[in-house]
Amino acid sequence: MNKMQGATLLKYKNFRYLKATSALILVAITAYALINPAGGESYGGTWLGYTLGTLSTLIMLLLMWYGVTKRRITGAPDRRDARRQSAPAGQERRKPHTKSRGMNGATLQEWLSAHVYLGASLVVLVTLHTGFHFGLNVHTLAYALMLLVITSGLYGLSVYLNYPRLITLNMGEETLEDLMLKINELDELARTRALGLPDEINSLIAKVRNETRIGGTLLQQLSGKQYNCPTSFGVEQLRILSEKYNRGEQPKIMRDLYSLLLRKEKLVLRARTEVMLKARMECWLYLHAPLGIALLAALTAHIVSIFFYW
Repeated sequence: MNKMQGATLLKYKNFRYLKATSALILVAITAYALINPAGGESYGGTWLGYTLGTLSTLIMLLLMWYGVTKRRITGAPDRRDARRQSAPAGQERRKPHTKSRGMNGATLQEWLSAHVYLGASLVVLVTLHTGFHFGLNVHTLAYALMLLVITSGLYGLSVYLNYPRLITLNMGEETLEDLMLKINELDELARTRALGLPDEINSLIAKVRNETRIGGTLLQQLSGKQYNCPTSFGVEQLRILSEKYNRGEQPKIMRDLYSLLLRKEKLVLRARTEVMLKARMECWLYLHAPLGIALLAALTAHIVSIFFYW
């Protein structure tokens, strides 16, 4: 999904769903402000509270149903779209099929637009449903989970609007496998070039080769960094040691090694950036979906407790 498609998604049919949800929110706020419930206090148990609660539940179920069924729509944008954006040379870069038909003949893009705005509207509708009454109970738990689901969804929207473009800018026509091959070639060249130098330099080159990691732990993948990166350390050490090894052919070899490690450092940065962007794109899915399931469970408990125990 590129930036233009993202703008089209949010502006779909001249902001059709932004206008619809804005009108819905305006009606809900007006009703909440003007209608005085029996007892004089607004809460979920009034007829307005039940109305807002029922409407919010239906919206949640619709959004969850969309999440389940969108995988069945041909060409639904998912993690593969980012890989298509950075496909190797010679392979076709296909655009996400945002015009694929979904439920009731609506396009996927239309469903995505409705999904975004309806999901965001729940913040207002459900808050009014609660009457601003919160506590340590399953009702507030459901509310908190809803906010987490919405927040993760908005993060996911931002990721899919921006990251495929960043991946393309970072990788160009290359793949991560291409970068890894180039890094290995530079490591081998550096090892061979250092053979004529003292053990101190050869140990440094071996450390750079053996201890540099691309990916690593989840935290390293998400940050795109390796603490005390051996390659960056090697570059700095060669710069310092070049003053020590200044006899015969040593200065030329040290310059060659320095140049090789500088090139490797740039490739390592690109490779880690690629891993970071892909990890961040995938990470939100592993958060958004489980949170949605937890919300469904809490929502069920909330409804059951209302009708059977209140």
